[in-house]
Amino acid sequence: MKGSSEQSPVMVVVRSEDSGDREKEKKKNKRRSNRRSKQNSPNPAFSSQNDLRGESSVSVGNGGKTRCYTSSMGCSSPKQLELDLHVLGEHGPTTVSRIAYSSMPTMHVNEQQDDPVLSDLDGSMLAKPCTEPIVGRGPHGKLLPFHQFEGQAQCKIFAPYWSTETVNEALEKGDVFKVLFRVNAHNRLEAYCKIEGVPTDVLISGIAAQNRAIDGDVVVIEVDPLSFWTKMKGSNAPSNNLSTAEDSNLHLEANGKVGGGCKGKSKMNLDLECADFGNSLVPQKGVHYDESTCAGEVHDNYVNGYHQSASESSLAVPSTGEDEVSNSAGRICSMLSSYPSKRPTGRVVAIVEKSPRRDVIVGFLNVKQWFYYREGCKQNAKKNKSSLSISNREYIEMMPTDPRFPKLMVLVSVLPDCIKKRLEDEDATVEMELVAAQIDNWSDKSPFPEAHVSRIFGRGSEMESQINAILHENAICCTEFSAESLSCLPSNTWEVPKDELQNRKDIRNLCIFTIDPSSATDLDDALSVQKLPNGLVRVGVHIADVSYFVLPDTALDMEAQFRSTSVYMLRRKIPMLPPLLSENLGSLNPGVDRLAFSIFWDFNSSGNVVDRWIGRTVIQSCCKLSYEHAQDIVDGMIDAETWNTFGDSLPQLHGHFEWADVIGSVICLHEISKTLREKRFDNGALRLESSKIVFFFDEYGVPYDSSLCEQKDSNFIVEEFMLLANFTAAEIISRAFPDSALLRRHPEPNMRKLREFEGFCCKHGLELDTSGNFQQSLERIKEKLKDDSELFNILINYASRPMQLATYFCSGDLKDNMNDWGHYALAVPLYTHFTSPLRRYPDIVVHRTLAAAIEAEQLYMMDRRMSLKARPGEEGTRCFTGICFCKDVAESAEGKEALSAAALKHRIPCPELLSHVAAYCNERKLASRHVKDACDKLYMWVSVKRKEVLLSDARVLGLGPRFMSIYINKLAIERRIYYDEVEGLTVEWLEATSTLVLNICASKRSVRRAGSGYYKALREVAWVINPYDHNLEPDMESTKGCSASQHSNAILKSEIDPLVFPLTVRLLSTIPVALHAIGGDDGPPDIGVRLFMSSYFT
Repeated sequence: MKGSSEQSPVMVVVRSEDSGDREKEKKKNKRRSNRRSKQNSPNPAFSSQNDLRGESSVSVGNGGKTRCYTSSMGCSSPKQLELDLHVLGEHGPTTVSRIAYSSMPTMHVNEQQDDPVLSDLDGSMLAKPCTEPIVGRGPHGKLLPFHQFEGQAQCKIFAPYWSTETVNEALEKGDVFKVLFRVNAHNRLEAYCKIEGVPTDVLISGIAAQNRAIDGDVVVIEVDPLSFWTKMKGSNAPSNNLSTAEDSNLHLEANGKVGGGCKGKSKMNLDLECADFGNSLVPQKGVHYDESTCAGEVHDNYVNGYHQSASESSLAVPSTGEDEVSNSAGRICSMLSSYPSKRPTGRVVAIVEKSPRRDVIVGFLNVKQWFYYREGCKQNAKKNKSSLSISNREYIEMMPTDPRFPKLMVLVSVLPDCIKKRLEDEDATVEMELVAAQIDNWSDKSPFPEAHVSRIFGRGSEMESQINAILHENAICCTEFSAESLSCLPSNTWEVPKDELQNRKDIRNLCIFTIDPSSATDLDDALSVQKLPNGLVRVGVHIADVSYFVLPDTALDMEAQFRSTSVYMLRRKIPMLPPLLSENLGSLNPGVDRLAFSIFWDFNSSGNVVDRWIGRTVIQSCCKLSYEHAQDIVDGMIDAETWNTFGDSLPQLHGHFEWADVIGSVICLHEISKTLREKRFDNGALRLESSKIVFFFDEYGVPYDSSLCEQKDSNFIVEEFMLLANFTAAEIISRAFPDSALLRRHPEPNMRKLREFEGFCCKHGLELDTSGNFQQSLERIKEKLKDDSELFNILINYASRPMQLATYFCSGDLKDNMNDWGHYALAVPLYTHFTSPLRRYPDIVVHRTLAAAIEAEQLYMMDRRMSLKARPGEEGTRCFTGICFCKDVAESAEGKEALSAAALKHRIPCPELLSHVAAYCNERKLASRHVKDACDKLYMWVSVKRKEVLLSDARVLGLGPRFMSIYINKLAIERRIYYDEVEGLTVEWLEATSTLVLNICASKRSVRRAGSGYYKALREVAWVINPYDHNLEPDMESTKGCSASQHSNAILKSEIDPLVFPLTVRLLSTIPVALHAIGGDDGPPDIGVRLFMSSYFT
C-alpha cells in the first residue's frame, strides 16, 4: 500500500462525556466492533479495523473531544479545527456523531484502490484527510461541510471506472453485467440491480460500491464472491407484519434488527461491511479511468418495408458472448438455489448510460451555513482591511427533495444572478426557493457531485411551484407545439374527404356513442351493438384513426413520439397531440363525421366470438355519455319511459336515434361485458385496483378535501371491450409481422414477495392461493371480510406490491422466447395498446401495423384474382385479420411480397428501431405515472394543510419496539410512527405476542445513553388533548404553533375519539391518528402523523 510508513491523523468527533461514561461507551463500541467485524468482514486481513489505526484525543469546542485515528496512508496532516456540537446537517440539526458523515460518506475498503477510505464501525469516518479539510468552521463554531475544496484533489475516494475496452471484454465473457441502477428511497446507501434471468436483485451497498452511480443510470456491475453476499432481509422466519412484502422489510427494522439510528425515509444503515474485491467470482481486471462511451446511431434505411440493422453501441454485449453471459447468470442462480437466504452483492465498475435525472434534480439550497462562513470572512476582511469577494471555489449545499439522490455542491460563482443578489443582501428566504440543478461532474476525488442551478421555481410552499418542479424533474415537455407540427394538420373546417368515404366502410347509420368522464375532451373510443337475425350479437369498438393525420417521419410524428403520452394532473392536461387534433379533428365528438379504426365481433349466447372484422371506417357518434349517465341506465334510473323527465341533465342526442336506442344498447353491452369479465377471471385474470382518491377543488383550483371512490359497472362496460380490442390487435399484428410488432407484456410477480404476502394472509386465517386462481382466492377473502372492507382494501394494496411493471417490447426481441410475451394480470398470451391513439404514441404505431396487415390482405387477394388463382368464395377470405390466420399464405412467396409491400408503404419500423421506440415509450409512460402520483400527493398535502389537522383511523400493519407502520385508509397512504427514545414515553415490547404497550412517565431524560442527540419531545409522536375541557382543547405544547381553536374545531367536527395511556397495540389494531402537513418551504411536501391521545398528565 502506498505510503505505508507514514502515519496520518483522521478527525472523528465524538460526544463530550465524563470519564466513566466514556470508558463504558468505549467498551460498548469495542464489543459492537468485534460483532460487526465477524459478520461483515470474511477476509481475515480486514477482520478488525482497530488493527489499522492508533488513537489519541484533542479538545474541541464546548468540551467535546476529537479522536485522531492514525492510519498507514500517505497524506499531509490537516489543520486541527475546533468544532461546535450543533450543526445544520442533512436533515435538520446534526449531532456530533453525524458530523463526520456530513463531511465524508461512509466507504467500503477496496484493496485495489491506491487510496482506500475506511469506514468506522459505528458509522464515523476513517478517511484519508486532505491538505485542506472538507469540514470547516465559521463564526460561533458552526460547522461548514461545503464552501471551499482547494485541497480536495489530494484525496482519492472512489475507484476509477474500467475502460470501454475492458468493459466490452468482460461483458462478452460474462464476467460483469450491464444493468439498471435503482436506489432504495428509504436508504440511499442501498441500491439494487436486476440481472436478466436471476430471480433476486443484486445489492450494491455503500457509497464506494455504488461508485458515483445515480438512480436510473445504466451501469456495469461485478458480482461479489459468495462469501460476501448478505443475508436476505426477512429470511429467518415468517412474520406477522404485512409490510414484509416491501423491499424495506419493515418487520426487521421495527424489531430493531437493522442498524442505523436515523429514522424514516432518511434512515441510513452506516454499518457497512468491509469489502475485499480480490476474490471475485470472475478474474479481476485491470482498471483504467475512461469515461468515454461510443453510442451507435440508428439509420432510417428501408428495404422491403423494414429498416436495415442499426449499428450497435460499443458497450453492447456481442452475440458471441451470449452463452457466457447466460452461463454466468446460471451460476448465480445455482448459488441462490443452494443458499436461498443469501442476496448477491456487487459493485459498479462503469457507467455506460447516465440517467436523464442527473439534469433535473430538484431541491433546496442550504444557505445558512454559507452565511456563517461569509460572516467569518467579513470579520477577517475587516481585520485585514481588505475587500470581500466570492471565491471561485465557494460552494453551497443543495439538498434534493428525492431521497434517492446525494447532496450536491453548487458553485456560488455560477449561481443565477437573482440568487447571488439575494445572497449578497443576506436574504435567508433563498432557502425556501425550490430550484433545479444539473450535475456537472463527480470526480473520484469528491464525496459529492458538483452541480449548477438551472431553474428556479418559486416558493416551495406554493402549489404551482411544486407542480412545475414535478414536471421538470420528470422531463415533461410543456412547450407549445411547433409551427412545423401544426402545419401537418388541416384547418379546423376539415371534413371527411370523398375518397375516404369511398375507400372506407361507411357505418354512420349505426347507433354509436362514447362513454367517458364528464370532463373528457379527447374522445378516443366509441361503442355500438346490433342484434343480428341469426341470434348473434355484433359489438363494435370504434377507435379514432389518428394515424390518418399523423404520418410517419413528419414533424408532427416526431413531436408526438418525443412527448410519447399525454400527461394528466386532474385539473390540467399536457397533450401528446395538438388540441386541434386531440380535441377536434381526431376526437370522436358527437354529431360530426369522423375517421375510425373499427373492430366488430359476433358473439353467440355463451359469450364466445364466432367471427370478427377489422378495418377503417367512417362513423358519427350520436351522443357523449358520461360514466354517471351510463351507470344510471344500468341501475334502471334512466329507462325508455322516464328519460324525458331528466330534461337538460342528459346529453344532446344527434341523428335519427331515440333515447330508447341508446338505453337498449347500454344495457345489452352491460350484459355482454359481465359475461366477458366472468370468463376472463375464470381464466386466471387478476384485478388489484382498490378505491381511488377523488379530490374536491374550490373556485381557485385549490384542493380542500378528498374522498375514496369505487369503480362502478359503467367503468367495466368500457374496460372489457377495450381489453378485447387490444388483445385482437395484438393477435393480428404479431401474426402478420412476427419480428416487428409492438406488444405489451406483464411479467410474473416477484415470487418471494408474493410468498411473504401469502404467508401473512395464512397466518391470520385468510386462505390465499397464489399458485392457482389468484383472483378467485381474493374474492373468497373479500367475502370473508365483507364486514371489514377497509382491511380488504389494504390487502389489495399490498397484493399489488409484488407485481412488476407492464412494458412495451418489440416482438423480434423475444422471438425465441414467446412464453415471455404474456400479460400476467390479464392472463392472455398477447396484448398491446390500440384503443387510445390520441394520448399514447404506441397506439399510433399499432394502428400503422394494423393498416399494413389489412392492406397486405387486400394486395394478396388482388394478386390472386389477377393471376386467376382465386377459388370461388375466396374473395371474402380474411387471411391475415380473421379469427383463423392463414400461416401458409403468410409464408408463401405471394404472401411475403404483399406483407413486405404493405410494411414499406406504412413505414413499419425495423426491429432495432422499434426496440428503441418501445424503451423510450416505457420511460415516458413511467414518467407520466410519476407525475400523476406526485400531483396526487401534492393535492393531498395541500388539502391537509388547509385543515391544519386531520383526524383519522389507521390500521397497524407492522409493529416492533422502535416504530409501527400504519395504513390510513382515508388517504390511502402508509406512514410510520417512531416511539423509541421519546421524552416522557415508556415502550414495552412483548416479542412473544407481538404486542406493544406505550405509557407516559414523569421521569425526565434529556440526552440518550447511546447514540447521538436528544430524546424527541412527546408532541412529535402523539397529539395529546385534555379530556376535562368540554371543548377538548388540545395541549398548547402539542399544537406546533397553530391556534388551539383551529384544532378544537378539527376535533369537534370529527367522529374520531382519542385513546388513553397506557396504549396497547397489536397487529391490525385500529388506532386514531392526527395528520398534518409538513415541508413545503423547508423540504419536500409530506403528511406527518401522530397518535391521537387523551391524558390528564400532559
